Amino acid sequence: MLNPPSPSHARPQVEAAPSGSVLDTVVSLSRAASIRTPSLDPDSAAWIERLRPDNPEREAAIESLHRLLVKAARYEVARRAARFPQLRGNDQEDLAQQSADDSLVAVLDKLETFRGDSRFTTWAYKFALLEAGVKVRRRAWQGREVPVESESWDLIADSDVTPQQELETTELLGAVKDAIEADLSPHQREVLVAVTLNGVPIDVLAERLATTRGALYKTIHDARAKLRTALRERGLSVEGQTGGASS
Repeated sequence: MLNPPSPSHARPQVEAAPSGSVLDTVVSLSRAASIRTPSLDPDSAAWIERLRPDNPEREAAIESLHRLLVKAARYEVARRAARFPQLRGNDQEDLAQQSADDSLVAVLDKLETFRGDSRFTTWAYKFALLEAGVKVRRRAWQGREVPVESESWDLIADSDVTPQQELETTELLGAVKDAIEADLSPHQREVLVAVTLNGVPIDVLAERLATTRGALYKTIHDARAKLRTALRERGLSVEGQTGGASS
């Protein structure tokens, strides 16, 4: 007959979790999180339900949503196209329809991410507005050469300044121009000048250079950091002077 194991070899006993344990804390936080999650308003809940793949009303709901997105896109296209006389009525309608089509695809693709922080239609409109803005900028620049040399050095300075301020500004702009030429890589120079000085939209430039907006933002950030360093070495400061990326 085998002897029972000695106390030193006995299997350790698992203590019961005391009240107020980590488990209780996790449960409490989970309950609190569920309470803070906004519930869907009836209209939004109806949209989500009708747009589900297994709902027999899905096709009708998609058609209704597309009509709403077309209205939102038309508004945004007309608002933005006012800056571009070359975008006439037919062009604007074409852009609005394209924007509605693409935003509809995006909304359906991201349907499960909707959490009810706003009304469903408000959430969906944002996709149409974004698509419309991008498409207007791209169409406005279609066929236009993207300038990579600064066309506006002489326009940057403020004309309503004293002679001393004008001299200081001229000196600073000259130093910035020299630093752009001497301290930036060709790619950094091309991107920075095109976006910040010549006003090329970031998405248009990304398309022309076959890259992404994120990559261009990183290039601009690195270029501005180089410029600040170069100007500090010259005893100058350019904080707030080199501009930001246009969206």
